[in-house]
Amino acid sequence: MAQEDFLAKQYFNDGDYEKAVVFYEKLAASNPRRTDYSEALVACYQQLERYTEAETFLLEKLQDPYAFPTFFIELGYNYTLQDQSENATEYYDKAIQKIDENPNYGYSVGYRFQKYALLDYAIKAYTRAMELKPDLNYDFQLARIYGEQGDIEKMYQSYLNLIWEGKTSRSNVLRNIEDFISEDPANENNVLLRKVLLKNAQKSPDVLWNELLSWLFIQQKQYGSAFSQEKAIFKRAEGSNMDRLENLGDITLGDNDLENASAIFQFIVDNTEEPRVKLNAQLKLIDIELKNPTAKTLDSVEKQFEQLVAEYGNKSLTLQLQIAYANFLTFKRERPEPAIAMLKESLELPMGRVAVAYVKLALGDILVYDQRFNEALILFTQVQKSLKNDVLGQDARFKVAQTSFYKGDFDWALTQLKVLRGSTSQLIANDAMQLSLLISDNSLEDSTQTALKKYARADLLAYQNKNKEAIEVLEDILQNHKGEKIEDEALLKQAELLAEQKDYEAAEFNYKKIVEFYSDGILADDAHFALGELYRNILNEPEKAKSHYEKIIYNYQDSYYFPQARINFRKLRGDAIN
Repeated sequence: MAQEDFLAKQYFNDGDYEKAVVFYEKLAASNPRRTDYSEALVACYQQLERYTEAETFLLEKLQDPYAFPTFFIELGYNYTLQDQSENATEYYDKAIQKIDENPNYGYSVGYRFQKYALLDYAIKAYTRAMELKPDLNYDFQLARIYGEQGDIEKMYQSYLNLIWEGKTSRSNVLRNIEDFISEDPANENNVLLRKVLLKNAQKSPDVLWNELLSWLFIQQKQYGSAFSQEKAIFKRAEGSNMDRLENLGDITLGDNDLENASAIFQFIVDNTEEPRVKLNAQLKLIDIELKNPTAKTLDSVEKQFEQLVAEYGNKSLTLQLQIAYANFLTFKRERPEPAIAMLKESLELPMGRVAVAYVKLALGDILVYDQRFNEALILFTQVQKSLKNDVLGQDARFKVAQTSFYKGDFDWALTQLKVLRGSTSQLIANDAMQLSLLISDNSLEDSTQTALKKYARADLLAYQNKNKEAIEVLEDILQNHKGEKIEDEALLKQAELLAEQKDYEAAEFNYKKIVEFYSDGILADDAHFALGELYRNILNEPEKAKSHYEKIIYNYQDSYYFPQARINFRKLRGDAIN
């Protein structure tokens, strides 16, 4: 029998129904209780247009008082194939009636109707079963069907029932809903979802509806509205848990909505009793102030840091404060000495291995700024060895390579970078590949490595926030090393720094030069993506932006930027993005 079963399936899957039917007739006759054999036999008859034989076989099956109700659907479908709609309806209705006898048939009947795209009948089957036996739940199946039919409101309600009744995870439902909404609050489906949520909130007041409204507002980038919902949730919960508000603040800040981000973090500062949470929010408010700093801002921020240190002290629980203050003193105030002293003091505190690594990496970064490369290398190497298989360890190895590059020790930098090209972090792997190619390409061509040393100097100046000096060194490379491999690297780095200086025209010129003269080089995708971002976010030329994202989509599929380029392109084209 096993052999016959195998051959029957094989012939059926190959579309050889003449041979399959012979085996299924034998199998169905010798195993009358096996519905799979009976259904496969009927399918063979139908494929061969032997409808009368299918009908005879099914009518015989239905003589059995215990016949499975799906046979009514099979017979009905057999009539549908012959355009006998009245007969078909009679048997479809009989299948539904069987649910009245046993609501547990709801799933198999509904599923079979779905298989034949008889969606209205599938809805009848699932809803009837749920009416008769309320502990059955077919909202997931109903939601899918309503979605297929374009009845979005009913689809939303079915999905929301699942969350309300705790039948499935919220993330699972929201993933499905995401397919129907966009970032546009005026989009018809978005408006409908808001309406359905508000209707549910009126009918059964519960914090769940506030949470889902907040989620919708976040998808629509309406962070102020999301904040209103989150405040309501916080007040109703009567707890001091700030996780949701912290998360919203981070999303809002990440999207550069500084006004709403400030309001959210200020609310956290004013309402939390948890020192760590309060400090994190205070540091985020400082980050926001430092987005576009003036001399006055820097003075004000320094005073704030001094007050925070006085309030919290130098403890292992407030390491984030010491690191933020040290980075501020170094990279914004150009005063690395007190920063180094502060972090060395922090390293004396009792703390775990990961916390030690964070402080050492931060201290190493400041030592690099101060050009104390050997001291920095010792710290980075210690972290790399203590957290070998962790992303922090890989980050430390990259810092070893970068520091060696600044120092002019290109061979050691290359040795570290080769290991990192297989890093679990795509960003580290991408950076490692670019830096290793920069070194190897420009070492072969120029044994004195003159241009490469200049580039390393410019890179260090940029790291030290000395952008004007870095731009000048890169200009020297562009003037005196024309035609050398390093030219596209210098153009790209200079363009990035010019964009930071808000000299967008000069940056655009450099990027265009790369895509024009170095379209086969490894930086062409970087330049296309940078131009796309420049036209989309700064120069307000969406059509030009679209063309550069499109270049990446069609010509650079293995690019690190490919996924984001595709998203940005689709947004500009007006697609709904999930």
